[in-house]
Amino acid sequence: KDSWLDTLIRDKKTPEPFQDVSQGLKKLYRTKLFPLEDTYQFHDFHSPSLEDADFDNKPMVLLVGQYSTGKTTFIRHLMEQDFPGMRIGPEPTTDSFIAVMHGDQDGMIPGNALVVDPKKPFRKLNAFGNAFLNRFMCAQMPNPVLESISIIDTPGILSGEKQRISRGYDFAAVLEWFAERVDRIILLFDAHKLDISDEFSEVIRALKNHEDKMRVVLNKADQINTQQLMRVYGALMWSLGKIINTPEVARVYIGSFWAQPLLIPDNRKLFEAEEQDLFQDIQGLPRNAAIRKLNDLIKRARLAKVHAYIIISLKKEMPSVFGKENKKKELIANLGETYLKIEREHQISPGDFPKLKKMQDLLAGHDFSKFPTMKPKLLEAVDDMLANDIARLMTLVRQEEAAMPSQAVHGGAFEGTMSGPFGHGYGEGAGEGIDELEWVVARDKPSYDEIFYTLSPINGKVSGAAAKKEMVKSKLPNTVLGKIWKLADVDKDGYLDDEEFALANHLIRVKLEGHELPGKLPEHLVPPSKRHLEIDMGD
Repeated sequence: KDSWLDTLIRDKKTPEPFQDVSQGLKKLYRTKLFPLEDTYQFHDFHSPSLEDADFDNKPMVLLVGQYSTGKTTFIRHLMEQDFPGMRIGPEPTTDSFIAVMHGDQDGMIPGNALVVDPKKPFRKLNAFGNAFLNRFMCAQMPNPVLESISIIDTPGILSGEKQRISRGYDFAAVLEWFAERVDRIILLFDAHKLDISDEFSEVIRALKNHEDKMRVVLNKADQINTQQLMRVYGALMWSLGKIINTPEVARVYIGSFWAQPLLIPDNRKLFEAEEQDLFQDIQGLPRNAAIRKLNDLIKRARLAKVHAYIIISLKKEMPSVFGKENKKKELIANLGETYLKIEREHQISPGDFPKLKKMQDLLAGHDFSKFPTMKPKLLEAVDDMLANDIARLMTLVRQEEAAMPSQAVHGGAFEGTMSGPFGHGYGEGAGEGIDELEWVVARDKPSYDEIFYTLSPINGKVSGAAAKKEMVKSKLPNTVLGKIWKLADVDKDGYLDDEEFALANHLIRVKLEGHELPGKLPEHLVPPSKRHLEIDMGD
């Protein structure tokens, strides 16, 4: 173990530049955090050690939900392609964890083979034993969506009588293992049958530490009418609030996530907007992957530090010869007091501590007298990592992001709404009339002209003051009206002629109907008499 300390001392003197974020994270983990974890038996208590594959793998999306909420169908919808081993039905059909990943040809890799592959980030799942590994597989296929992300399909969470039959492995613990390593957790609910079973509640609680990764999808929302949907949405929020037990509410996406016609099309616009938001969230994962890995490493380092302080504190309290067993029982019973002591002594937030009950259960199986004592250098190395190295890596993350701005998920369902007439919001708001030959404002221009001529135009133009009197009648705030004025005064002469005035009124209508204003005036909205100006101005 001395070699670690030598390395730490050497590193402290001359911080080496990192080639890239992934390499930097690996180096920090191996040289600074792993020694602390290893010494204080962190891996026995909390989470297995990290491997190189954990830092190199593509962003992963974990899908969790009760059976028949549409998890497997959701994956099929994203990829627009069946995947090997896929089974869909109203009963609990997916009875395995399936990692859907990119491969040159279609194929299945069984769990036992998967956990010995050093290139895949699943080696540590070995600890969950054969009952789990027989229910774990990887479906590989060439699909453009999978070039940027991997998707984990999970067994449907059971409800009622079914949940009493044991799975043979710790389902919540496996999900928690995945939750630590994925970039996004999507909880699926069925709007048609919104019951949250005991097993699902337990799973959601197990994922509580990863709320920042969690998104909620209320699926099959086209099977009920608007009034029922409002009630279901309210009930879902209330139930989730009780389970997660936090004042903040998770973001819920409402829709019908498959490629079939909507049963009740009343809320089509809402579903389109929600699907678009969710797709954008998933598409941003590759760009934010480095930040997520950095964030997870910081979380892990904080927990490892707290864990070390707990072990050190317990070791210090142990008698050297007699009464070890009784003292151990007493220390476990009073672990809450140890937490408070460490909290005060080291100024650590209560949120950084492991769950008390779980820690007490785990400690019962350990021999306290074998715990290591205080090793300040190991703790200093982690403090140094958090204080200095992370800041250096953060700069590198920003540089990498700037160098690869177009890193986004593509292919499958992500292509359908990118552009063309079925793109989200196409032909609406400021986009209305985009593919019409006539100037779209001309339709309502006669009614705008009537107002225009009551404002006493001089040389065919009205002044800013005169236009303002009319425009404020819309009750829109000055910041919005100022933007509309800028867009409508195409020739930038400080006055509005009849076409520009009509355009200003058209943009006011767009805003009042709830659409966003464009940053720059789109070509199809430029008044016909001003189109030559656009060319002259080099736009």
